[in-house]
Amino acid sequence: MWQGLLELPVWGYVLAALVLTHITIASVTIYLHRHQAHRGLDLHPAVAHFFRFWLWLTTGMVTREWVAVHRKHHARCETPDDPHSPQVVGINRVLWGGAWLYRREAGNVETVRKFGHGTPDDWIERNLYSRFSWLGILLMAAIDVVLFGPVAGTVIWVVQMVWIPFWAAGVINGIGHYWGYRNYEPADASRNISPIGVLIGGEELHNNHHAFPSSAKFALKPWEFDLGWQYIRGLSALGLAHVKRVAPTPVIVPNKRTLDQDTVTAIITNRLHVMASYAREVIAPTLAEERRRLDRSYRRLLRRARRALMRNERLINPRQRERLQNALTISQRLKTVYEFRQRLQEVWARSATTHEALLKNLQTWCSQAEASGVKALQEFSLKLRSYSLQPA
Repeated sequence: MWQGLLELPVWGYVLAALVLTHITIASVTIYLHRHQAHRGLDLHPAVAHFFRFWLWLTTGMVTREWVAVHRKHHARCETPDDPHSPQVVGINRVLWGGAWLYRREAGNVETVRKFGHGTPDDWIERNLYSRFSWLGILLMAAIDVVLFGPVAGTVIWVVQMVWIPFWAAGVINGIGHYWGYRNYEPADASRNISPIGVLIGGEELHNNHHAFPSSAKFALKPWEFDLGWQYIRGLSALGLAHVKRVAPTPVIVPNKRTLDQDTVTAIITNRLHVMASYAREVIAPTLAEERRRLDRSYRRLLRRARRALMRNERLINPRQRERLQNALTISQRLKTVYEFRQRLQEVWARSATTHEALLKNLQTWCSQAEASGVKALQEFSLKLRSYSLQPA
């Protein structure tokens, strides 16, 4: 029986399938996601075209459609207009039917028109990649059969065809908004599935991405690893990629106590870092102190309110809201730090506020925090004054 041009042991065919699917994963995360959808980096035209050609072969996805659906997801996240939110349509529907949800939205002409701007529109895109998106998939099937033989080649081709629909459309869009840990509290349910982003090229760090969508780097904590970012670094070293944006890193200047426009700009730029620090340095220790101080009958109630105390208010469900209100009723100190948390968010939430008003509001917040009598809140206010755009 004809075995194909490459006669491999069983492990060789498995390795070939993993390599081929991983190139597709790299193409999605580097080219479609970080380069095209969010403009976090520029790619050399030859590299960009290779990724575009490879995706045509292995997925049949059209760049403009993918970008449009993804941008709409960010713009309408966790609302009925989100193309694939498990918070709206349920985890099973997204996990197992994510590819169908994507295709449905990709066929929405208004979505593509509104969100698909700035994507390739050259001759080959109009006359081949977009017009005959199915042709690349058939060509890939022929290549697999020729290289690996009818049986192994067909199996490898099937694996290639289901890889992105399951891992990207299902796992990332589904589990990435349903289960995992959160470093930051953007106004959506995004979560990091794993701190080690290898299997899906770094897309596992989904909460980090939603917190800083235009960042070309997804790993933001020392213990996190983003394989896609390592590929980008390699391409950059070869002059084949240029990183345009990464997530901001807070600059803390010791002994700086003057609140000025530089401070305000630094805090707003790093607002998600600020709120994560507030949860860690103010709410968590205050909650721990209250649990030690109050009677045992109240401790369980406070423990169950922990998540609601730290989550974005938009994401709190009715049961969590009830737990939150109960906790704030029995603890004045928790109520104080929670109210200060809400007021701190309001400092930058008012889009029409002038720079002078922002500075005045922040000065008022810090003065009142330092007069609150809550040690953790006082220390956080002093740290807030130390934020800067420039290192000392």
